[in-house]
Amino acid sequence: MTTTVEKLQLAVHPRIKFKDTGAGDVESLNFDARGVAHIDGKTTFIEGALPGEQAEFGITRKKSTFDNAVATSITNISADRVVKPKCDYFGNCGGCAMQHIRDEAQIGYKQQIVKEQLQHIAGLEPEQWAEPLTGPHWGYRRKARLGARLVPKKGGVLVGFREKASAYIANMNSCAILDERVSQLIPALKGLIGSFSIPDQIPQIEVAAADNAVALVFRHLKPFNDADISLLSTFGRQHNVQIWLQSSGPDSVTYLGDDQPEPLFYGFDRSNIEIQFLPTDFTQVNADINRKMVAQAINWLQLDSSSRVLDLFCGLGNFSLPMAEKALSVTGIEGNQKLVDGAGANAERNGLENVHFLLADLYEKAEALPWGEQTYNRILLDPPRSGALDVLQKIPDEFAERIVYVSCYPGTLARDAEYLVKQRGYRLSRVAVMDMFPQTTHVETMALFERD
Repeated sequence: MTTTVEKLQLAVHPRIKFKDTGAGDVESLNFDARGVAHIDGKTTFIEGALPGEQAEFGITRKKSTFDNAVATSITNISADRVVKPKCDYFGNCGGCAMQHIRDEAQIGYKQQIVKEQLQHIAGLEPEQWAEPLTGPHWGYRRKARLGARLVPKKGGVLVGFREKASAYIANMNSCAILDERVSQLIPALKGLIGSFSIPDQIPQIEVAAADNAVALVFRHLKPFNDADISLLSTFGRQHNVQIWLQSSGPDSVTYLGDDQPEPLFYGFDRSNIEIQFLPTDFTQVNADINRKMVAQAINWLQLDSSSRVLDLFCGLGNFSLPMAEKALSVTGIEGNQKLVDGAGANAERNGLENVHFLLADLYEKAEALPWGEQTYNRILLDPPRSGALDVLQKIPDEFAERIVYVSCYPGTLARDAEYLVKQRGYRLSRVAVMDMFPQTTHVETMALFERD
């Protein structure tokens, strides 16, 4: 939605206090969606401002080399701006940071961030920028941890994401990015927790929405009594959700019920594979983008009946199992024993005998490599934010004509790309940004490295 008003006044969170004020022209957008301006030679990062706009702002933090600020009004309003964001809680809730930017423009800004990181850190430009992977902009989020807190001054229990830059829970009754099956439950969850004997002892609800069912994991700091258990059971039946309880660490998670619950699962396009998972297992939050991402990885790797694939940081087999349908063999390496066991069980359930999984800490400085004396001609890796430099340095030179690198952090992708290109002789042949987290600043990227 664009605007014809000459000056746009922006709401500022009441807890924000300004140290000073200023005004300036916004030149670009940084990695956390703040406008970048230079005021008297000093860099200012302005929350809520977009490139090309003129912003008046309040300064929240002064440093010797930069200032942090929040926009209070905007002139020369960008065509990329959404004047009235879809969600009423935007600006207060910290779950989103980009609802003031048109959906179609968000992915362009994210691609620019990846481009700048590759150029600045690695001095690289891919041979091709592939089309970004996009999907639903709303109602996509299937995994989340919702905070819960009893706040009598605000009418009782609050359930939702934390407020922006705050430990407080946002007072919300829905969430536009959450799976609708979960979003619509927020008012009922408030009432449920408020009716417990321990309403102030439920800090978190972990959400897992599968293709077939929704699971809610209630973290409780004190034991539930029989009446609480009855309320939870009734809530699960009424809203058709699985109820799980967590009294301490991850190993304490148990299903509330005498029978085993229906296994949670998700599937893929043009494949009969289903991956089962527990509600606390890591799975991708955006099912639509995940399906497209896996299909693209298989396509970029050019898998066929001669492909021997090494899948690093394989988790439950999100990439391994679909790749096994195309390849001669797949070896998945993962550092979490429960995920290794789950991946093996998923392979067995799907009748895949050409894939196996090994437990190994890929960051450990060990002389023995987890894959032993085997060799591979394709590698896929999906590391955490810290990247995969240590792992890549262990890979023998004779491995992998093609590497597909799935990244959740542009900075470490750029660092690792520099190593692969400048020290290992690969070409950065293709890069695509993936819109896994619309409305947020999270950037997911897929890169293809080839060696002639």
